[in-house]
Amino acid sequence: MTKASEYVVQGVFVGRATARWPGRPPSAIHKSAVDAPQSLGLHGFENDQQADLAVHGGAEKAVHHYAGDHYAAWQAEGLMKPGTHPAAFGENISTVGLVEEDVCIGDIFRLGRALVQVSQGRQPCWKLNAHTGHDNMAYQFQKTRRTGWYYRVLEVGKVAVGDQISLIERPQPKWSVAEVTHLRLTKRVSPADAAVLGDMPELATGWRTAFARMADGTLDEDTSKRLGF
Repeated sequence: MTKASEYVVQGVFVGRATARWPGRPPSAIHKSAVDAPQSLGLHGFENDQQADLAVHGGAEKAVHHYAGDHYAAWQAEGLMKPGTHPAAFGENISTVGLVEEDVCIGDIFRLGRALVQVSQGRQPCWKLNAHTGHDNMAYQFQKTRRTGWYYRVLEVGKVAVGDQISLIERPQPKWSVAEVTHLRLTKRVSPADAAVLGDMPELATGWRTAFARMADGTLDEDTSKRLGF
């Protein structure tokens, strides 16, 4: 990974939970761009919200970062309309030049005045399907590995469009977000690698537990409800 260590925040997005789909739980996947500096706390941006804290948000998933680079590919593949811009997938932060292959689990970044650490990739769910109008969007996220990643917040602070995001430390250089997310979502991982990931302190607790169960063969996981709408 020889990419540059500094990037620019191209977009900051926040949203509130609303009832979007009849018979379904509320969602805050719809985000809007904000220009003013935003206060980033331990559980996310002050003006942002997560509807279902059992599976979204919390300290391990305080901020979702998605590469603006991917939008051109989604549009070329016909899964997004021409002109679709960042925040269409419910992300909080958008940059250009930094993608899943360039980021590792445990990476520590200076994000504006805050300090954040990569905790896990995104595990897409049915809300992506409903929000984008494509019944297989969550599956396509998994297939393409264009999932984005989550941060935990190590130091709170303000973040604004135009701020730099700079790599400070990389404790797990062998484990990119792209690779770890692929292994987590497909479960195609060797017992040895699963054991390593199950014991990785920088990885989010839920993912560590899942990999530990993959290592000993006890993970029984039905993804149909998560991926389907």
